[in-house]
Amino acid sequence: MNKAVFLDRDGTINEEVNYLYKPPDLKLIPGTIEAINIFHDMGYKVIVVTNQAGVARGYYSENDIVALHKYIDSLLIEGGAFLDKYLFCPHHPQGIKEGYNIKCDCRKPETGMIEKASMEFDLDLPSSIIIGDKEIDIQTGKNARIGTCILVRTGYPVNESATRADYIFNDVKSFACFLKEKSHNGHSKYC
Repeated sequence: MNKAVFLDRDGTINEEVNYLYKPPDLKLIPGTIEAINIFHDMGYKVIVVTNQAGVARGYYSENDIVALHKYIDSLLIEGGAFLDKYLFCPHHPQGIKEGYNIKCDCRKPETGMIEKASMEFDLDLPSSIIIGDKEIDIQTGKNARIGTCILVRTGYPVNESATRADYIFNDVKSFACFLKEKSHNGHSKYC
């Protein structure tokens, strides 16, 4: 079985922008590329799981999300990194777009995206990690029985004293370096 690092997108790997879909509005958080490389070097699949209610709300289309993810890929490739998969939920119960205004099993904190990735990549979820900037990401990890749930401070402010996260880090890279140092492999050229 494989292990994975599940990454939230907005506020975790890129700066938070309300209903982001335009490539010029996207800025990767410093250290994101290095963190992804560390996770891959340690044998993890790296998978983005993101709620994208802007589709249900009529702000942008699924094609816009795919185009933005291709743009993210181009930035990662420049830094020698890549993501194994993007999964997104376009639904929201209060959406205005027909067919998307539903309660689904993929919108975090539901576990549909995690389950889909788990089947595709034969994942051992107790050996996997989820990283996000909101408590909903941590709740998703707990609901899916992911082994380690990490909260990062790069997005929305969170009540850190009330989180169910296993650890809190300033950003994805600081956690990746911690994980690398904690492992038997020691330091990484990216830290």
